[in-house]
Amino acid sequence: MIALLCGALVGLILGLVGGGGSILAVPLMVYVVGVKDPHVAIGTSALAVAVNALTGLYHHARAGSVVWRCGVAFAAAGVAGAALGSTLGKEVDGQRLLLLFALLMLVVGGLMFRHRRMVGDENVVCARERLPKVLGYGGLTGMFAGFFGIGGGFLVVPGLVRSTGMTMLNAVGTSLVAVAAFGFTTAANYALNGLVDWRLSGLFIVGGVAGGQLGAVLARRLASQRGALSTLFAGAIFVVAFYMIWRSVGALHL
Repeated sequence: MIALLCGALVGLILGLVGGGGSILAVPLMVYVVGVKDPHVAIGTSALAVAVNALTGLYHHARAGSVVWRCGVAFAAAGVAGAALGSTLGKEVDGQRLLLLFALLMLVVGGLMFRHRRMVGDENVVCARERLPKVLGYGGLTGMFAGFFGIGGGFLVVPGLVRSTGMTMLNAVGTSLVAVAAFGFTTAANYALNGLVDWRLSGLFIVGGVAGGQLGAVLARRLASQRGALSTLFAGAIFVVAFYMIWRSVGALHL
């Protein structure tokens, strides 16, 4: 029951802000569900988030808030980076990985809050001259996503906004293309070393399907309020990041 509820919360955040699924999934698995090995939590959450991202993508696509060409280009560039990053991440101590993860979250949260009132272009098209920037952001984001074992939505959303100038709502919907691709790549890499709990991942996925539907509906309602999605996105990141820093520092006895 706890795993199902945690999965629903992850799905809700994914549907609502595109990112934050793994930001919540990893600490929930470690601190709430009780997964002892952070690497198992990372591999398991990557699979669950990837599947739940597809559910959220379906609802955003029906609402017309997915820019497919941008999303596919971003994801394609990031898959190779995710494979490399996840290979490196498995070699780093689990608690140190969680601490580095939390510090990166603070940086991204600060950037999103700073640009929270950016309106964006609702009619963005990934023309040829825009693709190099999209591919560059995609490759770098994929590497970070793989290294930290995350779907990478909280990096993909600001990456899409900065590289294309699209609206926050479209970035949320479009990001789920890359979140799914990065998550499956990372999960496959971790599964090769037996670092995926298939039963737990299944429970998170079931809970996430219901949460994702609600999140997509709420995202469309909040989109009419300027800066609301970005502020919510940044706030969620800050809260979880500070908690993870507190727990990780204690575990490392720093």
